[in-house]
Amino acid sequence: MKRARIINWVAVWLAVAGICLPQSLLGAGEVATSPQMTNVALRDAGILLGQVVDTQGKSKANIPVTLHTGNQQLAVSQSDANGYFAFSGLRGGVYQISATEGQGTFRAWTADTAPPSAQPGALVVDGKDVVRGQCCGEGIKHCLCNPWVLGGVVAAAIAIPIALTNGKGKPGTP
Repeated sequence: MKRARIINWVAVWLAVAGICLPQSLLGAGEVATSPQMTNVALRDAGILLGQVVDTQGKSKANIPVTLHTGNQQLAVSQSDANGYFAFSGLRGGVYQISATEGQGTFRAWTADTAPPSAQPGALVVDGKDVVRGQCCGEGIKHCLCNPWVLGGVVAAAIAIPIALTNGKGKPGTP
């Protein structure tokens, strides 16, 4: 009997501790991600074609575009009226292309060695990522989206049955 009571108290205190601890301690840490690399096929004379678009996919005109490899800046260009740009005299290798608010990492291949999945040009999305929250409903559904409310419901679901079982069978309890 004493053992069951200790187990019940440990369960209750673990539930309370889980509610009180900051979520950052309970959640997974930030995962380091490497930049996405896209295969691109070079044209004759080592020409790399590309286009600058905004987050909606519309072309952006007159945007400065820079070509880097590692920490070395190789060339600067500007997008035309349709957002297109070009760099020439390149060999196969890894290049970073950056616009005002966007960048991409590309592995350039010569026409003979390009894999079938290689794109015909580089697409650079210029703009900030938009991250939108999600509302999970109205009324009770909205309340249950709050982690504190949900934690309280879980804690109550654990503590109430334990308290009720502990109160049964003892003399002098109603």
